Amino acid sequence: MNGASISARGWTLTLRVSALFALIACLVVAGLGWYLYGSAREALELRADQALIGRVEHFRNLMHDLYNVEQMEQRPALFESMMGNEQDVRIFRRRGEPPFIQSNPDHLTPPAMKPAPVGTPLTTADLVSAVRADGVHIRWVSALAEVGRGQGQTDTVEIAAAYVMVQEAAMLRSYRWRIAGAAAAAVLLTALLGFLLLHRGLRPLLEMSRRAEQITPDHLSMRLEQDGMPQELRRVALSFNAMLDRLEAGYEHLSQFSGDLAHEIRTPINVLMGQSQVALGQRRAPEEYEQLLESNLEELQRLSRIVENIMFLAQADHATLAVDCAALDLREELGKIADYFEGIADERGMRFELDAQGVCHANLVMWRRAVSNLAINAVRYGEANSTVRIVAHGDDNHGSRIVVENRSTETTPHTMARMFDRFYRGDCSRSAYTESNGLGLAIVKAIMALHRGTATVECPQPGWIRFTLTFPGISRP
Repeated sequence: MNGASISARGWTLTLRVSALFALIACLVVAGLGWYLYGSAREALELRADQALIGRVEHFRNLMHDLYNVEQMEQRPALFESMMGNEQDVRIFRRRGEPPFIQSNPDHLTPPAMKPAPVGTPLTTADLVSAVRADGVHIRWVSALAEVGRGQGQTDTVEIAAAYVMVQEAAMLRSYRWRIAGAAAAAVLLTALLGFLLLHRGLRPLLEMSRRAEQITPDHLSMRLEQDGMPQELRRVALSFNAMLDRLEAGYEHLSQFSGDLAHEIRTPINVLMGQSQVALGQRRAPEEYEQLLESNLEELQRLSRIVENIMFLAQADHATLAVDCAALDLREELGKIADYFEGIADERGMRFELDAQGVCHANLVMWRRAVSNLAINAVRYGEANSTVRIVAHGDDNHGSRIVVENRSTETTPHTMARMFDRFYRGDCSRSAYTESNGLGLAIVKAIMALHRGTATVECPQPGWIRFTLTFPGISRP
């Protein structure tokens, strides 16, 4: 059983479908042939029964109108010639006496039968079935008839006759062989034609397979052909090409992420190595070693923040973080964030303008981290001596919306399209604010994804940039 299943698994799709078509054709032809065979057998049996009944009734009429027993005994050949097949049986006898006319070439023994009374027409219900030793069916019937004896007297004779279905058996046997031959031919023709048609019909799949073999990490831009494909395969090609688009985008994102990560880690490592090599070049005063350790500590803290942010993003990507949400008062929580960053904003002559009301359902720690990243982003990259506006409103049913906007002349559609990418920073920020590692807005987007919310950026008017966080309400899944 296991060997058969393994060999079946090794078949190609063309062979499998061809074999199934052949099996279906065999079952259909065999079933139809068996039905027609049964119909033909019933028709032949009915014809034989009618012939047997008609001949026996003919004998009864002749014996009643024309003959007496003595005449019948003198001319038995006349009655023997009135049956159809040579194997048919004709037996005439008086009740309780041996037959005076008997034609039984095969010496068949009549079964127990109840003769039909005189004057009662024969029906198929009076027939009795039997089977000869070679399997040929036999139909028997028995009936009583009146025969004249002269001087107005009559005698009763029992007629026993049998119809041996020799010709019908030969016809049915030939018909069975024809059915078997038709089924075999149907199997062969269906298998052959099915194989040829499937081999031709599945040719686009082979082309798709060859095309797919050419897709490698170095050739991710290659796509499957869609023109000229059948409708079903065209849908497969469209889905497969869409998957390749996602894979190519993810691969490019991963490559860019790896390069940016290497760049970000290389800078603090080079600083640590350079400062350490300079310090080890000659003996230093204890104060210089303390300054070196403080500088190294800052770089190590920077590395630690990068590693922590990357670990958070990795967990967010794989949805391993459980988000426990609670109702947060927007005015109170946003006021705390504005107060916390007020000192940094004062250094650049900036101030916060807050307009908040309602509640937001979110995880407090993640919510604070997301909003804080937007606030520090506005302070770092906004114009000096400007205002950072924070507007928020929300309720339980419709969710909440937090908007952080500030003046910025460096905003372009290209930069806004990439702001949520990991390790992305504008050119000016790379030299002006090295404490940023380009992961703040990526973390904001990941936090919003965990909350099933959205984070967007837009330019509401020239010289302004607006970040919007939308959290779902508690009634939404």
